[in-house]
Amino acid sequence: MSEIFGYYAPTKVVFGKGAELQVAELIREQGCKKVLLHYGSQSAKRTGLLDRIEKCLTDGGIDYVELGGVVPNPRLCKVYEGIELCKKEGVDFILAVGGGSTIDSAKAIAYGLANEGDVWDLYRHVKQATACLPLASVLTIAAAGSETSNGSVITNEKTGEKRAYDSDLSRPKFAIMDPELTMTLPDYQTKSGCTDILMHTMERWFSGAPCMEITDRVAAAVLQDVMKYARILKDDPKNYEARAEIMWSGSISHNGLTGFGNDGGDWTTHNLEHELGGMFDVAHGAGLAAVWGSWARYVMKAGLDRFVKFATFVMGVEAGNTEEETALRGIEAMEDFFRSIDMPTNLKELGVSPTEEQLRIMAKGCAEAGGGQQGSLKVLYEEDLYNIYVMADKER
Repeated sequence: MSEIFGYYAPTKVVFGKGAELQVAELIREQGCKKVLLHYGSQSAKRTGLLDRIEKCLTDGGIDYVELGGVVPNPRLCKVYEGIELCKKEGVDFILAVGGGSTIDSAKAIAYGLANEGDVWDLYRHVKQATACLPLASVLTIAAAGSETSNGSVITNEKTGEKRAYDSDLSRPKFAIMDPELTMTLPDYQTKSGCTDILMHTMERWFSGAPCMEITDRVAAAVLQDVMKYARILKDDPKNYEARAEIMWSGSISHNGLTGFGNDGGDWTTHNLEHELGGMFDVAHGAGLAAVWGSWARYVMKAGLDRFVKFATFVMGVEAGNTEEETALRGIEAMEDFFRSIDMPTNLKELGVSPTEEQLRIMAKGCAEAGGGQQGSLKVLYEEDLYNIYVMADKER
């Protein structure tokens, strides 16, 4: 394991049925004066969740202003709109009601309010945040883990760039997690969310540094738990136990616990998907599933021990005649799982058909986003990233 490492997870979690009814009390603890109630589509209104939260805030004597309209792959234009609204209204706390996209948008707004200049400069990594307005969330989608993580991802709709920015400054003050709130999600969104949770854990598993055994065991438990309950939700989407297991796994997968003691993991698959999402606006989890197998095969020999352990310890496959055969069996087993929950394993199944020029553009963008390279398990350059996209563009 790494010689020196740290763990920071300051978010207070309130979990269970009806947890959202505690929102006013939790906000009062923050000592704020005015809240931005930030949400996405009309589903928050249609299900009555927004009405319940508004009533709690009103009854609790908490002043608020609203901004809806966040979409998947949250847009920079909405972030700018939120920053201007908050400045005008004197907002000093942001409450995101929704999933990862809404929370990421809230984080970007919070950065924009607390730092001088263009908030997009943070996501372009040409400057660093020095502060962040406090924020929290009422989670409605188990997927991104943004409710307890230090990360956010924003899409610049003008340039097609989808970029991430990570800072502990943006870790939410609290996260309200009621599994029942996820029961109205479309099946595809639930499956895509489960895939995102798996990938957050796998990208920490495939680290370029030695890993602690206890961390591997925690990560394996999260992966196996998500696969088990994702299958249950496919047939029984109203299963509360399964919803609760998936929701809590989503937070564990992305709050740093499953990468404790290593180098932080290899996030190439996420960065490959960011280019796909920026260009084609695909569902994040589905995009991850579509490129992961190609990335895994491309880098497998560089981290053979991790892939072998993944195959036997996590996926439970029978060892092959060689380590490479065992590793490939593990990759294939994960792809079989993706197919079992109707997730894609290549770009054709994802529903996109990039041109040669688009493949080159995505590879270039992915490399540039990492300062010219990606990866820790195996360092990859623009041509490597292009080769992975080409592999993903072919049916297996």
